[in-house]
Amino acid sequence: MAGWHQTIIVGNVGRDPELRYTPSGTPVCSFSVAVSEKWNDRQSNEQREKTTWYRVTCWRQLAETANRFVHKGMQIMVVGTVEANAYMNNAGEAAASLDLTARDVRFLGSRDSQAGDTAGGYNQDDEYGPPPTDMNDIPF
Repeated sequence: MAGWHQTIIVGNVGRDPELRYTPSGTPVCSFSVAVSEKWNDRQSNEQREKTTWYRVTCWRQLAETANRFVHKGMQIMVVGTVEANAYMNNAGEAAASLDLTARDVRFLGSRDSQAGDTAGGYNQDDEYGPPPTDMNDIPF
């Protein structure tokens, strides 16, 4: 039986994207995203924070769009599949990376903007315009 999985992350872009092309001319774009979680420690009542880094890879048209509009510090949502890869770091110690191959990227705004603000970003839903506010405007 075949399986299927999906991962959704919301976080801040850690570095500007890098666009490159495969030998056959397919665009590939890579950048990192930091996902931070905050909570209060039950025993000490201190606020704790944990940040998980993802290496995001986009392909084809999504790669070109990400390269054009994604920039360091902006908040994005990425939907795709994740794979953990083990490697030896520069100090010779075992380490792992979380590599996310994106199927969809949504631009949520910059780190300094209010929630939901797309200032300086590009919202893919803009291609279709906002939904109608009057039910009589729906064409069916």
